[in-house]
Amino acid sequence: MAKIAVKQDTGTGGPVARMLASGSEWTISEVVCTAGPHHKPFEEQHTLTSVAVVLEGSFEYQSSTGSGLMTPGSLLLGNAGDCFCCGHRHGIGDRCISFSYAPHWFDKLAASAIDRAPAFHLPRLPAMRATAPLVTRASLFLAGMSPVSGEELSMQVAAESARLARGRIARSTHADAGSLARVSRVIRLMDNDPDHPQDLQALASIARLSPYHFLRVFEGIVGATPHQYVLRSRLRRAAVRLRVSRQPVLHIALDCGFGDVSNFNRAFRSEFGMSPKAYRQTG
Repeated sequence: MAKIAVKQDTGTGGPVARMLASGSEWTISEVVCTAGPHHKPFEEQHTLTSVAVVLEGSFEYQSSTGSGLMTPGSLLLGNAGDCFCCGHRHGIGDRCISFSYAPHWFDKLAASAIDRAPAFHLPRLPAMRATAPLVTRASLFLAGMSPVSGEELSMQVAAESARLARGRIARSTHADAGSLARVSRVIRLMDNDPDHPQDLQALASIARLSPYHFLRVFEGIVGATPHQYVLRSRLRRAAVRLRVSRQPVLHIALDCGFGDVSNFNRAFRSEFGMSPKAYRQTG
């Protein structure tokens, strides 16, 4: 994730970074962290302006701009010079694509997108419709199937993250340890066992909360309802499959958890602004 730019010893549970692409003012790395509940978090510092796309796992992130639970599809935001801390109290490991920028270069890109270059005022962007294309592009880049170069992708991530962050009001997502543990457990189940019942009643039962209380706590921490979270996860998975394989759209829709292709087409168009067929052709 954006928290690290060099390799560390996995024996300590620390992250290991693999460089994917770089330029004079930017780098893109895959970062895999193996930390778990038995590893004590420690304070680090963003040496560069950082945006990390979370692809797998969940973890707690805290910086001078606030705190939040990072989940697949969310974007971790870091200002150069900011101190921060990441913790895995409720699960083991995560995988991110980290985009790191020389501060003056990021500021230039951000200013071109939003007329000025403010520092990030919030710690993350949750998984949402507006970030879905960026997350999918990052996944495709990792798979070696990106339709754009590393430099082009890094510019897109910088401009879009600055634009989206500017338009969001900073809200505290601080939650008590019990709520974080319950939501983290449910999220990891959603991500790792897609065949498990994922209706509200079943998920609330796992969290040992009433459906109404679980819905309120989940949305407050994650930034989306459980249904929205599951739907977006399935759509991102389908978007990657559309680009990396030539399987029929129907096969991908069913394999990603959609009951029929018409529902898949409507949901995909709503999330990505075009039909699955058109999305595949643009790649």
